[in-house]
Amino acid sequence: MLMIRLRRGGAKHNPIYRVVVSDSRKATDSKYLDQVGFYNPNLDPPEIRIDLEKVEEWRGKGAGVSETVQSLIRKAQQQQ
Repeated sequence: MLMIRLRRGGAKHNPIYRVVVSDSRKATDSKYLDQVGFYNPNLDPPEIRIDLEKVEEWRGKGAGVSETVQSLIRKAQQQQ
């Protein structure tokens, strides 16, 4: 099953996350199919960039969304 979820990057104590589409049966640090966004919690306010059109396209193909990414999508929609 496809999932839209976070993938951690960045340095120790300085995380940066990519919002990616990947197979839920694989590890979170394995290859992903598509990157649909970016989240940087280190800034004030946190930087959230999500391509909402791509998210809807992947949802139409049957991809699920993690709870954390769902809350980030809601925040991204409020920013617009």
